[in-house]
Amino acid sequence: MQAPTNPPTPTPIAQHPSPNTHHSAPEWIWYPGDFEIWLGNIVNNRRTERGMIFPPFWKQDSHYITVEFTKTFTLEYEEHVSIFCEGRFNIAIDGKLMSNPLMTHMSAKRDTNTPFLYPCVIPAGRHRLSLKVWNQLTPPAIYIDGENIFTDGSWEATYEDKIWVDDNGTPHGAGIYVPVGHGGFTQRDQGPSTYHLDTREQLPASSEPVGRGTLYDFGHETFGTLVFKHPKSDGMITICYGESREEALDTDNCETLDYCSVNALKAESLASKAFRYVYIETIDAAFEQLVMRYEYTPYDLARSGSFRCSDDELNHIWQTAAYTMDLTTREFFLDGIKRDRWTWSGDAIQSYLMNYYLRFNDACVRRTIRQLRGKDPVTAHINTIMDYTFFWLISVDQYYSYTGDKAFLSEIYPKMLSMMAYVEGRLNDQGMAEGKADDWIFVDWTDFPMHKHGILCFEQILLYRAYCAMLRVSHVCGEQKGVIAWTEKATRLGQLIRDTFWNEERGAFLHAIEEGEMNTQVTRFANMFAIIYGIADKRMSQRILDGVLMSDDVNAITTPYMRFYELETLCTMGRQENVLSEIKTYWGGMLREGATTFWEKYVPGEQGREHLAMYGRPYGKSLCHAWGASPIYLLGRYFLGVSPAKPGYETYTVSPVTGGLEWMQGDVPTPFGRIHVEVSGNEVSVSSDGGEGTLILGNRQIPIPAGKEVRVKGE
Repeated sequence: MQAPTNPPTPTPIAQHPSPNTHHSAPEWIWYPGDFEIWLGNIVNNRRTERGMIFPPFWKQDSHYITVEFTKTFTLEYEEHVSIFCEGRFNIAIDGKLMSNPLMTHMSAKRDTNTPFLYPCVIPAGRHRLSLKVWNQLTPPAIYIDGENIFTDGSWEATYEDKIWVDDNGTPHGAGIYVPVGHGGFTQRDQGPSTYHLDTREQLPASSEPVGRGTLYDFGHETFGTLVFKHPKSDGMITICYGESREEALDTDNCETLDYCSVNALKAESLASKAFRYVYIETIDAAFEQLVMRYEYTPYDLARSGSFRCSDDELNHIWQTAAYTMDLTTREFFLDGIKRDRWTWSGDAIQSYLMNYYLRFNDACVRRTIRQLRGKDPVTAHINTIMDYTFFWLISVDQYYSYTGDKAFLSEIYPKMLSMMAYVEGRLNDQGMAEGKADDWIFVDWTDFPMHKHGILCFEQILLYRAYCAMLRVSHVCGEQKGVIAWTEKATRLGQLIRDTFWNEERGAFLHAIEEGEMNTQVTRFANMFAIIYGIADKRMSQRILDGVLMSDDVNAITTPYMRFYELETLCTMGRQENVLSEIKTYWGGMLREGATTFWEKYVPGEQGREHLAMYGRPYGKSLCHAWGASPIYLLGRYFLGVSPAKPGYETYTVSPVTGGLEWMQGDVPTPFGRIHVEVSGNEVSVSSDGGEGTLILGNRQIPIPAGKEVRVKGE
């Protein structure tokens, strides 16, 4: 199958303002995390199979339905304010409820999902203003606009979880107050419940009659809602969606479909779907034109990454990876846009890293982290998967490295503590993570036998790295007791992993302890993570490289998911030439099979429809999967060589490695703009929009002044 032309990218549009950024203008506020939990429930329950809803199989939390918002103000004069609310509310000044018949009437009659203006007068003096909001449908949210009194991130909120009653029967307390959730909603008539992705219309690239219907080809993988324009007659329509031509035409087995009438289409929109092909059969129905509303997340072009080099195939791979990421970056970072359409922590942590080198959409990272975590109490691992809990904890630490966002760390650290308390409550007597009956130990999809019960070395290494994340975040949050505790735990576990699983004779970490006996299988998983997460020292790392990662005797990884970490490990060991060859073979192989986005899994030896099957279903494989876009991260981080030296790129390093390319150039997005790198022959130039950097060429370290360009010749 001939590879298509380079895929399109969405039109860049400025993003919504980032949360946790204080504004002088008013904005909507809500209980922290509730917007993400509410939105996540909508997104995660959009999955369908053969027209039937397919909800997630893990616990889904809900927003608090009653929230109190409060702040203390000092006014020289009385102030008239405008209050907008998603929900019904009361208002109290210094604990005394205000009485306003007009407000009571409007509150009782209004639709709780439509913001409505409530005029209010606040008297002069120092007062504590409190608004209690109830909303069963969407997160309680409030917007106040006044000269001195307005809602922003300086307000506090409580869901009133700590009320107690004294011996006289008098209630006291209102709960634990925390900084409010906010950001991205500054228009008073567009509250949090109005959030939606942007859309634009697209036409099919071609159409052809097939059997009793018509097959439409949109030219490349896409995502959106079909629109039947100018219906001519009523009747029934069967719509079969496909990421491949074969899937769309297989009406008995396609993963997603719709069956409805033309009149129904007038009354209600079809749900958004992922597809390239659409096969439509009609019974007594006719319409003039089929279009789709392409649904996408806008991005800021001034803070986006790029990559070009002397290898045209690698350029095509980068462009396809970027398009894959743009399609899977939605309200949250999703895994596959056709099948699961869910947020998975293991997929998401890779999406975050790719995003830091493509769009730097830090708002979407925060949304996804909050949504995945949910609420206390913790009753299960994230997505029910032990490794995914560890990845969630690690992702917070990585977020701080790239953004320097201390406010988010202060918000999320208590959730990390309760998550880790759940983890530690399930450790064995040695302090190691061992899967229990209600845990899913994933690691990866493998084509070879690999036991996942017992004490897996892989899981202990992730736990060690999670302890390191706790250590760093506690330090940033000024929790000195936490710093001491997490340091001790990380140090102890790191040594225990080396003492227990390292086999000097084989030069590798062994797989697991099962029923008290060592499973001596050697896999790539534990060994590559031992390198990138610092368990293996320099000597161990070299032995792992030679005897495991570069050995054909160790079972190969066939998913882009773990191939991501394998290639990162090779890059850290200076094997960019091997990585470049692997990218061209593996990801280039998908392009040669006709891919327009990168897949959930690719096995080069498979033929034809074999590439489409997974999970025992003929079209079960996702052909647009977030973890397939890893070349973005690998090329930006380890070829252009850009990484933050201090959180948020306060300082940064550039260590370019061409890996055999004649020339390369690209941009890496940062909080302050972009870092531009060009390498041609032995000449390197670096410029940035801010931040002080260091260009590292062999043993040379060349300072890069903020906002300046440095051009030097290598050795």
